[in-house]
Amino acid sequence: MIHGKTPAEWRQSHPLLRELMSLHPCAWFNPSVAQASDALADVGLSASDAADASERLRRFAPYVRRAFPETEPSGGIIESPLRAAPALKQALAAHYGMALPGQLWLKADSQLPISGSIKARGGIYEVLKHAEDLALAEGLLQSGSDYALLDGAEARALFGRRKIAVGSTGNLGLSIGIMAAKLGFQATVHMSADARRWKKDTLREHGVTVAEYASDYSAAVAQGREQAKNDPTCHFVDDENSIHLFLGYAVAAERLKVQFAEAGVRVDAEHPLFVHLPCGVGGGPGGVAFGLKLAFGDDVHCLFAEPTHSPCMLLGVLTGLHDQVSVQDFGIDNRTAADGLAVGRPSGFVGRAMQRLVDGYYTVDDDELFLLLALAEREEGLRLEPSALAGAPGIARVLGESQGYRQRMGLDKDRMARATHLIWATGGGMVPEAEMESYLRRGRALLG
Repeated sequence: MIHGKTPAEWRQSHPLLRELMSLHPCAWFNPSVAQASDALADVGLSASDAADASERLRRFAPYVRRAFPETEPSGGIIESPLRAAPALKQALAAHYGMALPGQLWLKADSQLPISGSIKARGGIYEVLKHAEDLALAEGLLQSGSDYALLDGAEARALFGRRKIAVGSTGNLGLSIGIMAAKLGFQATVHMSADARRWKKDTLREHGVTVAEYASDYSAAVAQGREQAKNDPTCHFVDDENSIHLFLGYAVAAERLKVQFAEAGVRVDAEHPLFVHLPCGVGGGPGGVAFGLKLAFGDDVHCLFAEPTHSPCMLLGVLTGLHDQVSVQDFGIDNRTAADGLAVGRPSGFVGRAMQRLVDGYYTVDDDELFLLLALAEREEGLRLEPSALAGAPGIARVLGESQGYRQRMGLDKDRMARATHLIWATGGGMVPEAEMESYLRRGRALLG
């Protein structure tokens, strides 16, 4: 029984569950999506909260610039490039056998410095926020201080008496572990069995303790949270519920708005923007989508993409059970090569906060991810990890939907011809060469 109903009864009341349980790629366009002016109140956070996060990252830029020389060109601001992807769009049209009007762009978070994934946003932000709180409380920082002083012996001694822990499938652990260790914290990452070996090895090379668990992501998070609960010196980064992670991701949207303006891309009611976001537990895409709604209002349409074997956010929102249900409850195994998305139970905070702001959800099988990975490398020279390709089918899913979504949203043929679709390429920058070549071999074989 699942909350008083058998799986058969759930399937009867929610027919899409048949496709989810059969592991068939599917899409669901949210009938409850509402105007941003109304639905943003569900989040419990405001534009001023996002602005505060943005300003905090600016204060830390001198430290980041000194501690991580690769950020020198951006002055210590951790940001990724925006690039047009016309060749990929043409290849996707051929692959899916349909016309794909509009523009296709790619947000290359795979190239974010320090940890090479979208987690360099929220994960690093929360570590910096915690470090700032400690340094201010101890008098090491004051209003107007040069934060570069945090790259010094006194700061490292302060942070060295403290711990930071997180549960992760890999990329969040990389971002938090690398930044925490650099500041001097005792860092521990609790990692699930599906996390890639090279990610665990990389963390250890940076002086991070890696605790491994035979079970999945949710169990790793639970173990980490339990251990940290009884240690007053330990700050646990809660990927399922953290508003600081969420706000760190949200800052991406204001920067994207500037990038689009610089590239001459219009976003308004007549030129809608569709953003396709890979989704694991939900914090990253949820935070970015929140920021996008603050930046673009109803002119942006956000869609979450998940593996067929790990559709936790779609399941939680579809049933209304959010974090009270897992994919395993419905016989879905949560085993996918898209390790960053291998999450069985979604964030209840994100599911509830964003349930009227996310336009739709769709699932992608592993073979499709690898094929698209090889296609992106062939057409655009992009080298991404499998999970970063989850949003690539999105343009075809939106244009091919038959649920009445476009009609309901007033997205007629002319508006769709003027639309911009953005794939959020969430990771891949740190993948070892041998691992990347194995990804490409598998994808090229599927391309034929």
